[in-house]
Amino acid sequence: MTDLDISVVICVYTEDRWEDILAAVSSVRAQSRPALETLLVVDHNAVLLDRLSREYKDAEGADEVRVLANAGPRGLSAGRNTGIAASRGDVVAFLDDDAVAERDWLRHFAEGYADPRVMAVGGRTEPIWASGRRPAWFPEEFDWVVGCTYKGLPSGLVRVRNVLGGNASFRRTAFDAAGGFATGIGRDGDKRPLGCEETELCIRLTRARPDAVLLIDDRAVIHHRVPEAREHFGYFRTRTYAEGLSKALVARSVGSDKGLESERRYATRVLPAGVARGLRDALLARPGGASRAGAIVAGVLTAAGGYVVGSVRARRGGTTFVVREIEGGSR
Repeated sequence: MTDLDISVVICVYTEDRWEDILAAVSSVRAQSRPALETLLVVDHNAVLLDRLSREYKDAEGADEVRVLANAGPRGLSAGRNTGIAASRGDVVAFLDDDAVAERDWLRHFAEGYADPRVMAVGGRTEPIWASGRRPAWFPEEFDWVVGCTYKGLPSGLVRVRNVLGGNASFRRTAFDAAGGFATGIGRDGDKRPLGCEETELCIRLTRARPDAVLLIDDRAVIHHRVPEAREHFGYFRTRTYAEGLSKALVARSVGSDKGLESERRYATRVLPAGVARGLRDALLARPGGASRAGAIVAGVLTAAGGYVVGSVRARRGGTTFVVREIEGGSR
């Protein structure tokens, strides 16, 4: 076990998730390996900032929970950068505002940093479906659509190209080497559900530190709530299209070789196997088999369409990336 201090950053933006935010904070405070601090970064919402500040001002253990405003432009990347800059830990972990962490989440993260070459450790994210169970048509290979670990990722403790942002941690020196999350990639308050800011950061990190090791430990588990609106095909289509746009931005930023390295394996091995399973289930009269196969094909086509559109926009110079250097947190 390492003796590194871990700060946890939770980026929040809407009062609609009030109960989720409180549950996320409670799950951090219940960890078997205590966090040094929890930072709630509020994304340009003065009402929510005031409400959370009052919630934790006089609460027992309030010094463990710090509420602050996003100091950068609207969006998740700037919010995370704000949390990194304000944090004091040797490691900075990120938890989604609508997720709860299992009791040993931080303990498993900490164990990963026993090797000094390890710069990032991610975990496994399980969906909590609003309807109570996975929609029959929804393929596990596309669970990333709802921010969860998807079928095709390797299991156990494994080395990866990038961790997944809603359940991830980074050694502070990773930000010293690579800077923070790039604004211009990822969600920024727009209704379109963009992403991939953690992928771009991880690729920059391994370029800046070729000896860096990035891990996923599937024992570091969080449970992520999937609202009813995201259980429908309309959201699935919108999110896969947005992922194509995001991948085009990543490819522009770090090059297509690294930017699409994992995606090539996913598209040529994981997804064809998923289609085959769906068709087999359809032949065996199992519920949802044909729909899952069709959803995989539709997901590939919409993501590809987004990538083409995003590539054209990138070539026209329509997107600006800003990579912020992160000053060390106060110690």
